[in-house]
Amino acid sequence: MDEGKEIGTMKFEEAMKELETIVQTLEKGDLKLETSLTMYERAVALRDHCQKILDTSERKVQRIVDGEQGQSIEDFE
Repeated sequence: MDEGKEIGTMKFEEAMKELETIVQTLEKGDLKLETSLTMYERAVALRDHCQKILDTSERKVQRIVDGEQGQSIEDFE
């Protein structure tokens, strides 16, 4: 787990891998409360980051599909 890496700069796959690692660690239940809370906060931030990437990707795909159906394709970013 790369706790020092800025979440906003992570690629989807990196964020998901770290999120999975955090979940597995938390599920063991052998951490101190403070450590668990810190990890949980990071997990929530990672989840939100992944969801943002997925939402952006979905909109891009929809724009491509709309373009193939005769509508104009807009640059999303």
